[in-house]
Amino acid sequence: MLEKLIIQKTLRVPASTGAAGDGTSVARQLDAALLDVGFAASRPLLEHIGALAPASAMDLAATVVSAVRELVGDHVQHNAYFIGFPADVPDTVDFWVDRLRAAVLTGGGTATDAQLRDAVASAAVNLLDLPAYGTYQHTYAELLAAHDDLISSAGDRVTVLRLGDTTDVEASRLYLALAGSATPHGEADLAILSELTVTCLDGPQPAEIPVRENRAVLNGIRLVLGRPLLGVDTTTDVLRLACQVSGGDASLVTSTRFRAFRRPERRMLLAALDDVVGTNPDKLGDVVRYAERWKRLGERLHPHEYGRWPHAQEVFAVARGERPVRNLAGRAEAAIRAGAIGPAARVLSATPGLLLRSADRLLRLASTAERSAVVAAVTGALGSASGRVLLSLREHVDNRLTPASARMYASRSRSAWVGPDTRPPLPAELVAELSSLLDAEIGARLPEPERPLVVDPEVLDVALPLSGKAAEAGFAVLPRGSRASISGELLRFFTYWRQASRRTDYDLSVLMLDDEFHSAGQVSWTNYHHDGVVHSGDITDAPNGATEFIDVPLTVRGTYVVPQVHIYTGESFDEVAESMFGYQTRSRDQRGAPFDARTVRARSHLRGQGRVALPMVFARGTRGWEAVWLHLYLRGRPSFNRVEGNIFTTGDRVRALMERRYLTVSYLVERWRARAEVTMWDGRLPDEPVTFVGIAAPEDLPAGSEAYTLDRLSELIPG
Repeated sequence: MLEKLIIQKTLRVPASTGAAGDGTSVARQLDAALLDVGFAASRPLLEHIGALAPASAMDLAATVVSAVRELVGDHVQHNAYFIGFPADVPDTVDFWVDRLRAAVLTGGGTATDAQLRDAVASAAVNLLDLPAYGTYQHTYAELLAAHDDLISSAGDRVTVLRLGDTTDVEASRLYLALAGSATPHGEADLAILSELTVTCLDGPQPAEIPVRENRAVLNGIRLVLGRPLLGVDTTTDVLRLACQVSGGDASLVTSTRFRAFRRPERRMLLAALDDVVGTNPDKLGDVVRYAERWKRLGERLHPHEYGRWPHAQEVFAVARGERPVRNLAGRAEAAIRAGAIGPAARVLSATPGLLLRSADRLLRLASTAERSAVVAAVTGALGSASGRVLLSLREHVDNRLTPASARMYASRSRSAWVGPDTRPPLPAELVAELSSLLDAEIGARLPEPERPLVVDPEVLDVALPLSGKAAEAGFAVLPRGSRASISGELLRFFTYWRQASRRTDYDLSVLMLDDEFHSAGQVSWTNYHHDGVVHSGDITDAPNGATEFIDVPLTVRGTYVVPQVHIYTGESFDEVAESMFGYQTRSRDQRGAPFDARTVRARSHLRGQGRVALPMVFARGTRGWEAVWLHLYLRGRPSFNRVEGNIFTTGDRVRALMERRYLTVSYLVERWRARAEVTMWDGRLPDEPVTFVGIAAPEDLPAGSEAYTLDRLSELIPG
């Protein structure tokens, strides 16, 4: 439902066009229902619902409640294996011995406790064969009955929902924002963009679509529906489009099996190719990089049947090697291998983005005499490159003064490679020069604020969202490298999964690391207790969904707490029907059921490639505990992944991320200070319209104010 999607993405409720009437009782019921899941309706929203006829009001209220419950993970039943969790969780070996004793008695045999413990210690016992192991022994209703109600706390989360415009207006606004974004989207936002494209096909279109993957999504819909394509200006745009409509990877990271195309689709694709190459024959150089894919696409498009588009036929001649074309990257690489670094920089100057992404390598290889030529080429490219590339380079050079203890590369699929950093550091004076040039260019591109700028201090440590692929979808999810302060006395992690077709066993675990990133203990299905940390029990089958919890008191010893989700057996994260990770914060005396939406601080999907998920790390610092977003997946093993088998690789990745300096919102704020009035928000409402930047906007900002909140932070990235 479109209304639900808009609510979950923007926290704005589309205004109903239903009949007017008296819906005040529905508004009161909605207010109470929202508070139960940690939300509140703004006064204008309650007034709007109260002015609707009861039936229309009830329809809108039901949509709102359903949307926010899904958002925080409250739409499913989060049962725990041990009904009294976090109390009454036994010692791990004692529990296994108890299950083994039940198996022996069921078989009519006898055994002493010593014999049973020896059997467990010998690892000769298959836990899945033990009676009642890994399956719930009580219903969800029985779990709730065994727990007192949650005791309200002043620190409980309350997220405000605001009244928006009508569904059509809100859908168009969201569509234009997503389509015109200056940063790539993750899988979830690309799916939203695809859905909105169908809805908004005949409405206003973005003036520019900077990200080519977004362009492929839009044009995929337009191709199928026979509408003119938008913004196709390279041959690779056509290849991305063919991959997108074939259900493949429009980012071209992985290969796609092309589907058969209808004749009208073939004509549109070939006409687009013909126009691109006919306008600029140099665009044929892009074909070489993906020659094999072009050959496979040619088998589906039959270009030889369409003589009216000769330039399109040239594309496939290049792919087959019948027409030699040397692309720009190849010419630059040849110059680099010949030691001609200055000429290589001049070649790359034709594509500013590629030059800036190659700047570190060129500067490392350049002689002292050539270095000035490279810097000059980089300086000349700054004005033509995208803001995202400029910010990426600025973050990069900020980390090049000294070699990193470990170099980490995170792919678009959120898997991570870690290795030694063998690169020599860049000279300090060179880093300072590049940083100054980049700061000036980025600052000049920031929009001139029309109103005073008010910034919530909590947003300053949020990493700039340079790519949506460095995060998961969900609720209150921040980009990789972002930091958020933690309040409360207790962290409670939860993971939920529901298998699609075969038995699937996910295992929630926690690894504690010391200040040198060495193991300081773990809690998992093999160890229910450690230093006050408690596991809720192991679930090994989830046809109807399953949840595992871990409680971590913030008095725990260790510097870093790393929650992990391991696939022990069964379906991967992108195969299961549903999977999620989240965390709650509580005081020790709040009690309540293991899951309560009011205490959920963040919830993210688990949809990456890999068999071990590392969503976050919690770090103890001088300001107390902080949550730091990782959004990483380890390859792991095909089966039987356990926390004990990933201690070293986890520690390496956590160290690499924690030691990296990320560009955050505070960087942009500092650029703004030179040209605008900037005030840190102290909780008091301003007297005049402002531009507010924060995680969430306060209620009752003066009329005419504009708010850049979590769902809009990517709009701060200059074009």
